Formats: sequence, structure tokens, C-alpha cells
Amino acid sequence: MNQPSYYDRVDPKALMADYPLGDDLLRTFVGMSRDELKRLQNQRFMTVVKRAWQIPFYQRIWGEAGVTAADIQSLADIEKLPIISKSDIMDSVERFPPIGDFHGLEENDPANRSPIIFHTTSGTTGTPQPLIFGPKSREVQAILAARGFRLMGLKPASVVQSCYGHGMINGGHYIREAFTHYTNAMFLSAGTGVETPSVKQVGLMKAFGTNVLVGFVDYIKRLADVARAEGLEPGKDINIDRIIGHFGMESRETIAQAWGAKELFDWYGVGDTGAIAAEGPDHDGMHVWEDAHILELLDVDTNEPVAQGETGNMVVTCIYKDDVYPLIRFNTHDITQEVTGENQLGLPFKRIRGFMGRSDNMVKLRGINIYPQGVGPMVEEESDFLGEFICKAVRDANGRDEMTVYLEVAEASKTAARQTAFADILSRKIGINVGVELVSEGELTPLTQVDVRQKPIRLLDER
Repeated sequence: MNQPSYYDRVDPKALMADYPLGDDLLRTFVGMSRDELKRLQNQRFMTVVKRAWQIPFYQRIWGEAGVTAADIQSLADIEKLPIISKSDIMDSVERFPPIGDFHGLEENDPANRSPIIFHTTSGTTGTPQPLIFGPKSREVQAILAARGFRLMGLKPASVVQSCYGHGMINGGHYIREAFTHYTNAMFLSAGTGVETPSVKQVGLMKAFGTNVLVGFVDYIKRLADVARAEGLEPGKDINIDRIIGHFGMESRETIAQAWGAKELFDWYGVGDTGAIAAEGPDHDGMHVWEDAHILELLDVDTNEPVAQGETGNMVVTCIYKDDVYPLIRFNTHDITQEVTGENQLGLPFKRIRGFMGRSDNMVKLRGINIYPQGVGPMVEEESDFLGEFICKAVRDANGRDEMTVYLEVAEASKTAARQTAFADILSRKIGINVGVELVSEGELTPLTQVDVRQKPIRLLDER
């Protein structure tokens, strides 16, 4: 029996023409007007909506919201569609185990079904969420990631070492595909500290001449300490040209100094959507790949659009995913804000600041919204702060919420005076008083799991 292969269903050259990268990106988009970009978006949006109407998941959710196909005539109608989130996907999985009805695979018999790429989320908060891609959407996902890396000035034949996890999660796999399919870099898939212990990671860098590091910067920063402990001096024994990571609110200067890195670049995406935005050589926010995504910034409480420059949830519509698992108005629960001002590269795309925290991981104290991921960076200018932190939220007997911030500091700084100084800094920057506890280097590792997780834990919510 014949079975369709992956390459029967994908044409990479055609996809690169539709979603250009490298010099073609600039030739295509520099000088393009917003109106012209919106016409392209509208065409792709309507194609994706048409596909979504064929899928039981969207038929159910849109039908329950009272939306009909006639209601959606253009991109201008996007706000008529209900917002979905991971909870809706997991409800689909619960109703129709094991992989739900959100993808559109059930319309073909197994023999003729398109090949799929199957991953899951990490499952740290419960049952892992299925992540399903068809050949087209998978390759576009890789192209968009590679587009960012090449815009960052990735040098030909770079040696790239990845600290993204592999296993069932998507991140490390599509980053590998981006580099190996759409650049000529040599790619070292080291993975997390569980997959390749940190000591071996720095040994790989030394042995194979790694000059680009990609991954979550918490762990990348930790590896600089491991290198020094192994007698390897960053900037001398290991020469890193670029660090490409997820910085959020982290201090770039601290990480650059740790590695002696020449340039640092931020980018953003989630497992369901792939790469949404990336920083360019202008270092002026991250350029949103609006030919592939519609990005709305919505108020975390009302779901109304926020004013330009204000923070909001990133709600994403992938206008390239018209094969398997269309994703329309997906609430990432990640917070950011739009960067205002002229685009220095001449691109028509809007720009965002980057990851600023999660609305579903927010602590509200006395009217102030606190995003735990942003707390540690508030004290990074203090030289005795060693970079690791975690927040603990508790609720007292009277129903009052409180938060304590635990900070790893140099041993000589574990004094009442320094504790007060750190508390004063956080009070000034957050706007209210929070508790502060100073601990020794490495003491928080069992809690943050920075040595084994892609994304360290920054909040212990005991409320």
C-alpha cells in the first residue's frame, strides 16, 4: 500500500518564496506599506478561517459563540471570533482522547492521511498537550525561526550549540530543523542539563569551537559558571560571537559579561505557534513576522485591545497554518508591549519588547500586578546578587496575599543590612513592600530546577 511521504506534501522552495528569509526578506518587505501587508494578511487569514470551519473543534467553539461563516468576511472581523487557550485544547483532548479534535486529521482515512509531526508540551502543570504539525506548517515554522537567526547576522558555517530541550517537547526539534534546513551552520543538539550534563556541555563548546549559543538564558548564564569551574575562560578558551535566547527581563550586560559575547539577540515564540518575532541588527525591539502571524495585545482582564505602548496578553493567529491544527486567536498568556517609533530596518512589521511575564502566573498584591519572571532582573545591578531567585506567594489567615523573594547572593552579603537594601530596591521598583530572604549560591537550584529545565521555576504559589 502506498503511503504519502513528508516530501510528497511540501515544497520548500515554494515556501521560501512565500515566506522569504535572508536577503530575500529585505528585498520583499523593506519599503512595503502597512496597507499592502494587510492585504497579504487578509488573504492568508481567510484561507486559514476556511480551513478551520472544516474542523469539529472550531465548528463547536465558534458555533457556541453564535458565529457563522457569513460573519467573517475579512481580517477586520477577527474580533468576532472567540479567544481560545490551552484549556480549550485540553478540553478537546479530554472529550476526544487521546489527541482531541482540534487538528483536522480525522477527515482522511489513515492510509491517505498527511504525514504529521507530533510533539507535546512539557506537561509540568498536568497532562501534556499534543502539538501536531503537517509538513507545510512544520517547514514554515522552521523557516520563520531561521529567518530570525539570519536577520541577526548568523555567520556562514557557524557552530551552533543548542540548550533547548528535546524529547517530546517541540522547542529543541524545530530549532534544530531551522538551523539544519535553512542555514549552513553545524548544529550541536546538546539539549538541557538532563540530556547533556553541564560539564559535558562546556566540553562540547571547547572541543568543537562553538561560537553561537541558543537557548533559555538562565541556563546559558549558568553554563558560564560551569565553564570557569572547569578551568575554561569564556572569551578565551570558548569564544562566543552571539547568544540567541529568550531574555525577557534579564540583564543583557550580565550575560554578555559572563560569556564575553559580542552580540545578544532575543526572539519569541511558543510551541503551538513557532517563531513569532525576532530581534534584528537594529536591537530596537523584536520584529513580528506579520506575514505569518496576526498578533493582538489584549488587556489581561477585559480582552480588549490595549493602547499602544501598554502591556497586554499576546493573542496569536497563525495565518500560515492552513493544513493541520489551525490556530486562531490563541491566548499565549505571555505579556508584552508594542515598541513605538519608526522601524529602523524599513520593515512594515510592528515590533514588541519581548517576554515580560505570564498573566496566568501573576501575583496581585494590594492592587499591584507582579510578574515573578521580572523580579530578579530588578536587582541585577547589585554585584553581590548571583542571578538566581524565586518568589513565594502565600495567603495568611485573614485572606491577605504576601510574597517573599529569595535571592542567591555572595556569602559576605548575607547580612541584615544587605537584606534591607535589596528589600528597598524591590519596594521602589515594584511599588509595594515584599519580603526578602538572602540565601547561598546553589541553594535555590532544587526549587528553580535551573540546571534541568528549559524554563526555570520562578514562582512557588502556596495560596
